[in-house]
Amino acid sequence: MALNTNFDTLLEFPCLFTFKIMGLAKPEFMEKVLEVIQKHAPGDYAPTIKPSSKGNYCALSIPVTVTSKDHIETIYTKVSELELVRHIL
Repeated sequence: MALNTNFDTLLEFPCLFTFKIMGLAKPEFMEKVLEVIQKHAPGDYAPTIKPSSKGNYCALSIPVTVTSKDHIETIYTKVSELELVRHIL
């Protein structure tokens, strides 16, 4: 599925790109997201996680070094396929 984004005109690659992922507040949420990101962009990550006010959801921010528009789109697509993920920015 092609996303048809303009990242290639907005960014110079390689660059640090922060993925913001919202999902269900389950213990395995961050682990599953990091698994996918590690598969497509191996590295040491220091994600930040913030719970929602009611504690049902959480927001995960992960800065990743990306190498191209396609790299960003692949990570977006694969992370969004996870069952616990609700939104990705």
